[in-house]
Amino acid sequence: MTKSCLTLQNNLCHVILSLLLLFFTKQNVAKNVVSFGARPNGRSDSTQAFQKAWSWACGSAKPMTITVPRGRFVIRPITFTGPCRSRVTVAIKGTIVAPPDYRVLAQSNAWIMFYKVNGLTINGGTFDAKGKAYWSCRNHNGYCYNGARSISLMWSNNVEMNGVTLLNSQKMHMGVNYCNNVALKKLTIRAPSGSPNTDGIHLQSSSHVSIYDSVIKTGDDCISIGAGTSNVWIQRIHCGPGHGISIGSLANELNEEGVRNITVTNVVFLKTQNGVRIKSWSRPSNGFVQGVTFRNIIMRQVYNPIIIDQEYCPHYQCPPHQNTGVKIRNIKYRNIKGTSASKVAMEFKCNPSKPCEGLKLQDIKLSFKRGSPATSHCSNARGTSRGVVIPRSCF
Repeated sequence: MTKSCLTLQNNLCHVILSLLLLFFTKQNVAKNVVSFGARPNGRSDSTQAFQKAWSWACGSAKPMTITVPRGRFVIRPITFTGPCRSRVTVAIKGTIVAPPDYRVLAQSNAWIMFYKVNGLTINGGTFDAKGKAYWSCRNHNGYCYNGARSISLMWSNNVEMNGVTLLNSQKMHMGVNYCNNVALKKLTIRAPSGSPNTDGIHLQSSSHVSIYDSVIKTGDDCISIGAGTSNVWIQRIHCGPGHGISIGSLANELNEEGVRNITVTNVVFLKTQNGVRIKSWSRPSNGFVQGVTFRNIIMRQVYNPIIIDQEYCPHYQCPPHQNTGVKIRNIKYRNIKGTSASKVAMEFKCNPSKPCEGLKLQDIKLSFKRGSPATSHCSNARGTSRGVVIPRSCF
């Protein structure tokens, strides 16, 4: 057979052998974190074992999978650093838990960080940061350190996260910073409504991010979008309790990147402080917001269903009479219905130095309590309306 291949079918054999070699070298190899020393008993520190597992997977030329079985694995703050030689998948069935002393996490900016990783998939699992003790310290004005976000993606590209549950983060549950091509789907994010600064997902200086089919219940924004972010698609989200979906806050500094090409669609807000919001501090900035679409949205007893606030000052300690340089233009609101928990269902509070322009309302139907009329309010806002718009546009 070998002689025949060499003499009569040499080229064909080489092709077949090459394809078989390619097939087997590309097959994903899996290894359990327990084999690296991790213990699923909820008490032992498994940080070093997870780091060893990452080094094994990241250093391989073939795609590798790290599996995390059922059980509870205690992890201290850890950074998984790239670049990796091939794509790494982390398949989780168990629960990753924070150490019992909240200060172990609170002294770090992030509990679990992925840094400069190009090609990452995280499937399933629960991350429980056990943030109650940290929130209690903050509520009693103690010295609590800065607190940690649960998962941080930094300078990472081509990331997928599917079916992950994030619980009780000390601060924001997930941060996506300086990343490109990130897909987050079927996430569950939960923290009590009174937990401070526990945003669900925060995007900053990132592009081509999609978030969909997720439930987010927190004490702050369900999703917040910071400066330098573009090409974001947010779809089929259940938000509440929390502060809604926000672009901003912006105008944090004078030379600030803009926000562009954001779509928020098919979202339900339940008893949130805000629905769809754009907010900026009342201070000079060269930043901007443009090309944003909010559509197919249901509001259920939302205090500020539609709001632009260019005088954002949550603690009432802002210098008076400052004009913001953030330019807001080309914002579309379409097919937004439901109930407002306040009389003013639409508020556009823009700055006289650079008024909001190109605001477009279409098919809006928002009522106050038990179907009674709501109102709208405008300051320095310019735009148009089409179809049925209730309450009546104030442009």
